[in-house]
Amino acid sequence: MKLTEKIIPKHIGIILDGNRRYAEKMGINPLEGHEVGYEKVKKTMDWCKELGVKELTVYTFSTENFARPKKEVSFLMKLFEKAFKELRDDKKKLKELRIRFIGRISMFSRTVQKIMNELMDITINNGPYTINFAMGYGGRSEIVDATKKIIQQVKDGKLDINDINEENFKKNLYLQSYPDLIIRTSESRLSGFLMYQSAYSEIIFLPDKLWPEFEKDDLIKCIEEFSRRNRRFGK
Repeated sequence: MKLTEKIIPKHIGIILDGNRRYAEKMGINPLEGHEVGYEKVKKTMDWCKELGVKELTVYTFSTENFARPKKEVSFLMKLFEKAFKELRDDKKKLKELRIRFIGRISMFSRTVQKIMNELMDITINNGPYTINFAMGYGGRSEIVDATKKIIQQVKDGKLDINDINEENFKKNLYLQSYPDLIIRTSESRLSGFLMYQSAYSEIIFLPDKLWPEFEKDDLIKCIEEFSRRNRRFGK
């Protein structure tokens, strides 16, 4: 099957899972597994662009991940800083790319927050490709935070309670676009990823594939499977 514009999902979400298990499998330091996973994210961004996927959302770091061992969290913070600085300095890649960070980014250090905000500011008008990094993200947290925003709008007289609907709720989420396809490596669950937005997403689980093992051929196979499905949206 040839990939055509008609069957390419406009927005793909990926739950990156299996870095530590990959490291264990390969007999390397568990922290090195995250570095391999980071390199795979960079490749996946290129593959999506090559295949015509306009938007990519990657579940990078959840709110629960902050509870991991201090040494691992510290390593990941340094890796995030390095990765985002590399992305900032890649002027050629940024030309066509808008970058967004979704989640409770206030949970991160000032240094990491600074580079996140810088990337969002300098790419805000870029396109046609978008990548969303879900950082300090949790699906339940997103819904709670959206609810708080709406309550404040009602208290401030900016929104009438009778006008609260799905469209207004959507506007207050971290992410307003909905993924057509969600891919999860290593496990067969969503783990709170885009709980509101994924209501009608097609989901493909790859339980036997660790994230660092994910290849372009796997992405193509997922897109081909997506194209064979009949999306009725409840109709």
